[in-house]
Amino acid sequence: MTKRDESIAEQLKRLRREVERLEQERERTRRDNERMQGDKDRLQRDLDRMQRQREQMQRELERLRKALETARREAKRQAAPFSRGQRVANPKRPGRKPGRAYGRRGRRRIPSHVDETYEAPLPARCPDCKGRVQRDRVAMQYQEELPLVRPLVRRFQVHVGHCTGCQQRVQGRHPLQTSDALGAAACQIGPQAVALAAVLNKQFGLSFGKVAALFRERFSLQVSRGGLVHALHRAARRGQPSYAALRATIRGSPAVSPDETGWRVDAMLAWLWAFVTGETTVYAILPGRGFEEAASILGEHYAGGLSRDGWAVYRQFDQAVHQTCLAHLLRRCRELQEVHPHASLPGKVEALLQRALMVRNRLEAGELSAHGAAVAAGRLSAELLALLERPSTLPAIERFAKHLATEFVAVFNFLVHPTLDATNWRAEQAIRPAVVTRKMCGGGNRTWKGAETQQVLASILRTATQRGLDASDLIVEMLRSPIPIVPTGLQTPPQ
Repeated sequence: MTKRDESIAEQLKRLRREVERLEQERERTRRDNERMQGDKDRLQRDLDRMQRQREQMQRELERLRKALETARREAKRQAAPFSRGQRVANPKRPGRKPGRAYGRRGRRRIPSHVDETYEAPLPARCPDCKGRVQRDRVAMQYQEELPLVRPLVRRFQVHVGHCTGCQQRVQGRHPLQTSDALGAAACQIGPQAVALAAVLNKQFGLSFGKVAALFRERFSLQVSRGGLVHALHRAARRGQPSYAALRATIRGSPAVSPDETGWRVDAMLAWLWAFVTGETTVYAILPGRGFEEAASILGEHYAGGLSRDGWAVYRQFDQAVHQTCLAHLLRRCRELQEVHPHASLPGKVEALLQRALMVRNRLEAGELSAHGAAVAAGRLSAELLALLERPSTLPAIERFAKHLATEFVAVFNFLVHPTLDATNWRAEQAIRPAVVTRKMCGGGNRTWKGAETQQVLASILRTATQRGLDASDLIVEMLRSPIPIVPTGLQTPPQ
């Protein structure tokens, strides 16, 4: 064999070894690929399982969120405030507790005057042994009773004549009359009955059917529901000047608390607004919930103080001094702490707002000067600003922080401006009787005329209560006047 043949044979051997090595490498690569494919399939199965678990948790989270919202709504329902859907396992015994925990002991006061006196004499003989009875003393017992009411029917003999000069018809009028109508409209409901119907329907929320039944069964006064409706429309027409005077009072007030709630007129959505001061309340039933409706009562350039909730419309009164309701903010803090217990912002904001209320209490008690309260307001604002600069990854917390940033300039104004309330509690309390009326009357009024009557009479009745006036006397005075007037008690608020 020549050297050339040996060289070729050596090369063939090397090539065979290289081919064997490549085959081994290819086999190893194939096994690695199979292992990697197995890992990939396992990871895909894990990913699919995690995706299913994520979707399941998302559905569970949505279910729990809806359950939480339902529980909150049920807790706030005014129709059944004491119902929670289930009985308490071991309820406490009702009534007062004996011993020191009984509380203050009281009794009904003795009347300041006595209209009738009756004797309750002793029997001549003991009812048990038939022995002679001797009097030891005379004890007093009092009974305050409602009188038996029957309609008082007045007949007015109206003298009708004419002027001998111009031949104009002239008719007499007695001070107790409420109308000049004769003929088919000569039989009318008296002003006291109309005033009572207004109080029962507009203030206490009784339906016209129930008011008519009460008049019929307890007072023997026959009146239909339609008759009551027309009577209240007439009272509202006489109350228009008073309503205008109350609106003017609201516009000129240094501080007002507004609020609004849903209402229906002719089955269509409307809004009932309430504008409240310490002595005056004005209700307005309007078709919308925007700035135009609010400005129709307050005026576009109202420059007083507004203690209101976070509704964006109120912020458009750029000349007013704003105070956002701290009760709404505190309630939102507590709700966020329930849902996100590990988030720090709601708890710190709640503590900050509680400190602000404590400063307010010290200011009202005379323990702190106005300058000291203003300094405290500045420090509290700085602390709130520092809290808002810390970001959060939770969307609900971020939304709350954004709302606080929007309302930042209106959070502590009540410490600087004494006329401002820290909350809009006045408007909230004014809204409550309207909500009761809405529940009793099918959501609102059937016509816009009824809505106008509602807002006029409800405003007069609520304002009379605030000013310590007898609402019935005001309505009677308006009805008996020959021309529409504003009673003295409704002209200007008491100082």
